[in-house]
Amino acid sequence: MKVRILATSDVHGVISPYQYSDKSLAEQGLARLAGHIHRLRDEHTLLIDNGDVLEGCPLNFYHAAYEKDTRHPMADALNYLDYDYYNLGNHDFNYGPDMQHRYMKDVKAQCLTGNIYEDGKVLGTPYTIHAFDDEHRIALIGVTTQHIPVWEQPHNIEHNTFENAFDFVQRTVKHIQENEHVQGIAVVYHGGFEKDLVSGKETETQTGENLGYKMCAEIDGIDVMITGHQHRSLATVCCGKAVTQTAFNGKELAVVEWDLDTKEITTELLKADQPIDETLMELISVKEQNTQDWLDRPLGVVKDGDLLIHDLFDARVHKHPVVSFLNQVQLYVSGAQLSANALFNDAKGFRHEISMRDLVSTYVYPNTLVVLKVSGSLLKRYIEKCAEYFDIKDGELCVSHRYMWPKPQHYNYDMVEGVDYVLDIRKSLGQRVVSLKYQGKDVMDEDEFTLVVSNYRAGGGGDFNMVKEAEVVKQLQSDMVTCMAEYLTAHPQLEVDHKENIQILY
Repeated sequence: MKVRILATSDVHGVISPYQYSDKSLAEQGLARLAGHIHRLRDEHTLLIDNGDVLEGCPLNFYHAAYEKDTRHPMADALNYLDYDYYNLGNHDFNYGPDMQHRYMKDVKAQCLTGNIYEDGKVLGTPYTIHAFDDEHRIALIGVTTQHIPVWEQPHNIEHNTFENAFDFVQRTVKHIQENEHVQGIAVVYHGGFEKDLVSGKETETQTGENLGYKMCAEIDGIDVMITGHQHRSLATVCCGKAVTQTAFNGKELAVVEWDLDTKEITTELLKADQPIDETLMELISVKEQNTQDWLDRPLGVVKDGDLLIHDLFDARVHKHPVVSFLNQVQLYVSGAQLSANALFNDAKGFRHEISMRDLVSTYVYPNTLVVLKVSGSLLKRYIEKCAEYFDIKDGELCVSHRYMWPKPQHYNYDMVEGVDYVLDIRKSLGQRVVSLKYQGKDVMDEDEFTLVVSNYRAGGGGDFNMVKEAEVVKQLQSDMVTCMAEYLTAHPQLEVDHKENIQILY
């Protein structure tokens, strides 16, 4: 028997094919993947979502802020498309347990997440057996990266425990092999690959965040691995296992064709290039229009021109005024001496008249803020980590390969406000901060400062592990977009206190 698995991952709430930044049409969203799904569905086809659906776009943000007591639009979308199974991703915890519970209650599909527990009870199921007929059965195992506590706000996961994904899969595969009669095992993993799929060479710091290669290399019995989290486009083989991963925002659909008799498996990715499913769009039309109206709400104006970003690389090399504005807001609401912020991957900046659309297109995560007490020594290590973002190729400054592959991580290059510093990219990693001054004086190792960062960074996100040594002075509960909106309400004629405090030598 030939069966088929269709899989989405890291949709991040994107149902509509229209960009929220400027309303332009794009090859993205469930409404443009729907055509593929309708065409390929039959009684031998499973449709699975691999997590990260509740966060990541203005529709999700608006729903969480203003309509959280109603059914989530992603629940409507998954039900309309008749998903069979779903997994939870790390971002599905961002808006807290109430939002997550409501989504899980409203989605008709079965939750596969097996390695995350709430008050000791598994969120999904340890595994499930899907029978196509009496003789053709496959086992499905759903797991999510156990790295979530590193990033997530503690109050969002205070009742959760997270088992190591590799350990869970290894134990569960062994149990299935000993106790079940199946023709194959598929792992649905909201996590990615920590090593090159061909050579086995490490591609990132081995923190345990991603364990896909280890699973493929060390666990016998897995036939298919549907992965996610890294937003890579993969339809290939790793250590003899068929693996897939799709890009983010509903840009791709993974297709696994699996002959359960011959064991032949093929994989491919289909792009979101189908005609728009107007029935699906109608299902979310009221919530979508409410979101669009909210996005167009004016908040203030830039006093002198605009703050649009025309060159993202240059904006990071020379610290665009938008970064100064982000830090300005963080300093204002926190009272800290120093602030650190990044430009996210596709930040747009602000037009002369600033709307909510500008804010959520520039700051796309629901991060809150944390004030830390840091020593001069720790601050220098923090900035050294930022300096790793750059490299030199053919005499020209460029972004380090480590921040471009396996996925772009521009959001892990912070620019620190409140100090003046010089980075020499010609020097070895860890020795690039050649000058660091606070109010004109060299920063000494024993100096102390208060530094405001996102909760993601405060947890060590982006391998900023040194911040775990810092004392937490206070935590702010409002998300950053709310902080920016409130700042603009109080300062409708925006003046940015922009300082060129970072110099980069190469």
